[in-house]
Amino acid sequence: MMEDFLKLSVSGIIQKGIRSWLTMIGIFIGIAAVVSLISLGQGLQDAINEQFELMGANVMMIMPGAGFTGMAGAATPLTQHDVDIIKKVRGVDLASGFVSKMAKVEFNDEVMYTWVSGFPQDESRKMIEDIGGYGIEKGRDLKETDKYKAVVGHMLAHGDVFEKEVKIRDKILINNQKFEVVGSYTRIGNPDDDSAVGITLETARELFDEPDELFVVMARTKPGFDISDVADKVKEKLRKDRGLEEGEEDFTVQTSEQLKESAGVVLDIVKYVLIGIASISLLVGGVGIMNTMYASVLERTREIGIMKAIGATSGDVLSIFLIESGILGLGGGAIGCILGVAMAKGVEMAAHQSGLTILKASITPELILGALGFSIVVGCVSGVMPARQAAGLKVVDALRYE
Repeated sequence: MMEDFLKLSVSGIIQKGIRSWLTMIGIFIGIAAVVSLISLGQGLQDAINEQFELMGANVMMIMPGAGFTGMAGAATPLTQHDVDIIKKVRGVDLASGFVSKMAKVEFNDEVMYTWVSGFPQDESRKMIEDIGGYGIEKGRDLKETDKYKAVVGHMLAHGDVFEKEVKIRDKILINNQKFEVVGSYTRIGNPDDDSAVGITLETARELFDEPDELFVVMARTKPGFDISDVADKVKEKLRKDRGLEEGEEDFTVQTSEQLKESAGVVLDIVKYVLIGIASISLLVGGVGIMNTMYASVLERTREIGIMKAIGATSGDVLSIFLIESGILGLGGGAIGCILGVAMAKGVEMAAHQSGLTILKASITPELILGALGFSIVVGCVSGVMPARQAAGLKVVDALRYE
């Protein structure tokens, strides 16, 4: 019997022709938006989690002012003095800072402005490079004696910024100071980092006229110490040195896990807001299905009377119309999933073209099945009232309907 119901429902949809396609527009637009947004949001979340995994669970960042959270007070620069205090905190294994500023970079009479970072050349250099994901692709890394040497980002080395590739032994100008390129970094995955330039910390201090100020300080805890406890001790020592009370901090101390959670909260808020907007389209689609089903009931009133006259029950009629509305929802959902996957992959490709290779759409079977299930539910719910109206028709009235 269910097979007969399905055939009648499909026949009803086919008879409506273009109206069935128009009915599904709201559904597949909404589902396409939901699938693309969720897959991109999850992909971005996975990429961020991967970056924090590189940092490691035993690393903390000390930033001036509010850092990345926006919760701290006015900014006071971090200096080497702060690094020395942090190094003395029980549980801290290694601490160091670096300088990073926007600077004018010239190559073959072409000019761009990008981040130029001065990295320390002591044992802490490896920690900072590992956290940032910096690896050497060609040439070599910087040495302590490299006063006017530079390592360029992946995009600079591969001709994605200047007309020509910046190669080993080429000369570039940074704020009108000549530097020789000794190496290039591997691809990190975002345009800011992949177009950056690395120089030694002492050279950066001279170049930017910053004899003591640091952009960020990074610290690593010793094995066996809880990073949250060590981070609290770092805060306490810095407050004491600066004469501040708790809650008056002009600096921010965040562990890798806290940074990961903060980024996750922001991404979740953005994702849910966008999904909420996309859901409006689903609501419109549901109303469209309801209107179409009401029109279908009117057009098939006589047919309903005939079915009931030859033995069909009200439950049978209800089932036929619910199946029909569910199929409309499923059809819209299937088209929406295809469009959503195409949109997500299109955004991923566009991001990769612009150098943002860390962004990848995360399309899982659970996402597709969930979207299809949700579209069927929207279709069925939208068809409940028209189906009840059809099931409630009296045989005599239905057969008399013209």
